[in-house]
Amino acid sequence: MASRLNIFEDEFICSPMNYIGGKYKLLPQIYPHFPKSINTFVDLFCGGCNVGININAHKVIFNDNLTYLIDLYKIFSSTPLDVVLQHISQRLNKFQLSLENVEGYNNLRSIYNSERNPLDLFMLVAFSFNHQIRFNSYHEFNCPFGKDRSCFNKRIEDNLIKFITKLQTMEHDFIASNFDEFDLSGLTKCDFVYCDPPYLITTGSYNDGKRGFTGWGTQEEIKLLDLLVQLDNLGVKFALSNVLEHKGRTNELLKDWVNTHKFVIHTLNMNYNNSNYHTSKKGNKTKEVLITNY
Repeated sequence: MASRLNIFEDEFICSPMNYIGGKYKLLPQIYPHFPKSINTFVDLFCGGCNVGININAHKVIFNDNLTYLIDLYKIFSSTPLDVVLQHISQRLNKFQLSLENVEGYNNLRSIYNSERNPLDLFMLVAFSFNHQIRFNSYHEFNCPFGKDRSCFNKRIEDNLIKFITKLQTMEHDFIASNFDEFDLSGLTKCDFVYCDPPYLITTGSYNDGKRGFTGWGTQEEIKLLDLLVQLDNLGVKFALSNVLEHKGRTNELLKDWVNTHKFVIHTLNMNYNNSNYHTSKKGNKTKEVLITNY
């Protein structure tokens, strides 16, 4: 049995992962364009999970190719909340983590790269520069310290509590795979696929290929667009978040694809600043859109 969407802004849960390009502030604009009921919801590029965590579908599948991020979410899903909070408290005290203690941060980073405790990754992201997640080619977490900028604060703690509480009451699954390796064969017309990939014509740490994981370029963009056409041919509904224009550039590939297949473009109001690519100066307009096949 499919469930209706939660579209009330004051009920939205914000991810404790302050993800670059996260869609939390756009949820009130995005959700009204989603189907009224969904059986299985696939968040194909789940990132911070802001979209999937707020869907009241029968089942939500969160997918991301960043395996260590998925490992963290699995811990959030399976570990009692008090145990998670206790681990955070212990790490804060042991390493004296603060806005200024770069040594404590670097010591925890070394331990994480050695032991791979997913909850330590969460602590590192809380204190990393711009809350970024980056790995080198050896899959070592290598984000620098966010001195005087990043920390684990009350807001992040509140978001974490709400996120874990909701997650542990949902029917869900976490999968770590590249989008083109994800098995979509079992989806039906009652299911829905949401895609929020890296944006081809913007720059960000998630699409420069320097995380030790697959980057994003024209080849990946074409693969995704082809995959969405396949879903459309199967009668499976999808929505794609993307940017058509940015700083004088146009994603011609995406524009031609939309026109060829007669998909629908919903232009979004970008009066928010949770990501560094949102530019509104004259001549540098960014046009963020939601593209649907219905």
